[in-house]
Amino acid sequence: MDALTRRLDGKSAATQTYRRRRAVVFNVLQYAVELGALNANPLSQVRRRRGKRAVQEVDRRVVVNPRQARELLTALTYVGGYDRASGRRLRAFFGCLYYSAMRPGEVLGLRRSDCTLPEKGWGRIELTETRPTAGKAWTDSGEAHDRRGLKQREAGEVRTVPIPPPLVRLLLDHVKEFGTAEDGRLFSSERGNVIAASSYSRVWKQARELALLPHQVTSVMAARPYDLRHAGVSQWLNSGVPAPEVAARAGHSVDVLLKIYAKCIDGQEAEMNDRIMQGLGEDDGTP
Repeated sequence: MDALTRRLDGKSAATQTYRRRRAVVFNVLQYAVELGALNANPLSQVRRRRGKRAVQEVDRRVVVNPRQARELLTALTYVGGYDRASGRRLRAFFGCLYYSAMRPGEVLGLRRSDCTLPEKGWGRIELTETRPTAGKAWTDSGEAHDRRGLKQREAGEVRTVPIPPPLVRLLLDHVKEFGTAEDGRLFSSERGNVIAASSYSRVWKQARELALLPHQVTSVMAARPYDLRHAGVSQWLNSGVPAPEVAARAGHSVDVLLKIYAKCIDGQEAEMNDRIMQGLGEDDGTP
């Protein structure tokens, strides 16, 4: 059992790693019991090691405010030059992460037929599929990206996400300039393949260097594309959207939402401090 708590270099493994390994070993032994090779599961008698609870809350430092998000999306148009358009090709992709709080795999599987994009007003996206990176050796199709239903939902279940006019415009402009892949996917590489995580992460890194201040570039602010999803959900919550509605749009349970995503966005601390001082009815000492 001690081996389950160690990494290959001999150092202690994370609590989540230990739990995952223990679960695998337990299931293997349980299967041996079902086959009759063992009379009982010996791991049932071993007390589980108590470790520190894994941190689930989003670090508020990674969350950008709306102005910063817009500047990052604008910076993408300068990445890769005009002809290559590596950043411009992905601008609407990152817009989906922020404005509709979609997961990257969900955006990769998004098709034109999933979208209702009016010329004016709000649109709608109906999500049915996700394309997470799994590796060719681990998919039935031999493709690097697996085809799955939505996370924590039954196969074929649909999640409807209303999308604001800024994202509608981004998607319309994207379709007008780049079209769709042969299977109708909105986002694909220049050769029509599913975009690799390494590719869009590389573009995102360059956009951060263009849009953020030097000290922000070296910080954790929007360090990963996924942080745009955190920012989008946080923006909804701080705008007063009820938690059940936010959870439905983001594809979470309300419990998980409030544990992980209920964070103030960057730039609101001063406003919150002012509200507290008003409630206290005291002078903050500012001349």
